[in-house]
Amino acid sequence: MGSAWHANPGLDPRGMQAAKMLRELLRQVRAGEISIEYAEREIDALRIEEVGDFACLDLGRRIRCGIPEVVLAEGKLPSHLADIALAHARSSGRCLVSRISREQAVLLRERAQTGGFMVTCHDEARMVVLSRGAEVRQSGGVVGIITAGTSDIRVAEEARVVAMEMGCRVCTAYDVGAAGIHRLFPALKKCHEAQVFVVAAGREGTLPAVVAGLVDRPVIGVPVSTGYGYMGHGRAALASMLQSCSVLAVVNIDAGFTAGAYAAQIANLVVGQ
Repeated sequence: MGSAWHANPGLDPRGMQAAKMLRELLRQVRAGEISIEYAEREIDALRIEEVGDFACLDLGRRIRCGIPEVVLAEGKLPSHLADIALAHARSSGRCLVSRISREQAVLLRERAQTGGFMVTCHDEARMVVLSRGAEVRQSGGVVGIITAGTSDIRVAEEARVVAMEMGCRVCTAYDVGAAGIHRLFPALKKCHEAQVFVVAAGREGTLPAVVAGLVDRPVIGVPVSTGYGYMGHGRAALASMLQSCSVLAVVNIDAGFTAGAYAAQIANLVVGQ
């Protein structure tokens, strides 16, 4: 890698890898091994764009992985975040920003509207979507999202927004936890079309295991950082879900984005997208 870097100081290692893959694609087209259309799709998946000297956007993530690149606002200067999000929206036509603060949102909204972008704020999810106005293409996938309590809704809403951005219809049922288990059955009936469930719970984190023992669909447990004292802040919920005797997948504490994206991937695979 060192010799290649000195031979072409204008390319960083990511650029060198992309250039190597591009040459191989062109060789395969010339040899008749792949179609032009296939090569075009593969080239799109390699797209990167630098923003100043502080960010490098992965514009091909949706094509490669089926998951859009989401800009994490946490820890970013408001001006840097606005530069990154607007660059992404200009290149892709759409940008999803997560974990955004009020200060960041104010500046981003001002600059986005000046630039001609529509701004959709999802306050409970702490997310903002920039777009040119085009609707997300619906995949036909259906994701069910359930919470144990109202304190878990903020994480569930993050999962909901991400799943919708990936083309899924989302059914929600909130505050149906194990402390009043009779509330769960109407919620499951309401979401009977779901191909996959996201279940968010804090404190002792019981609900995902209960749901997984009742449905014949994949269940993704999301521990939420509610609860206090010994093993509080989501740790007891995480441990409980990992020890479940029901079969379920578990993401990290408060990882609504991960749960929503994973659920949408499953639902979209079910419907052939």
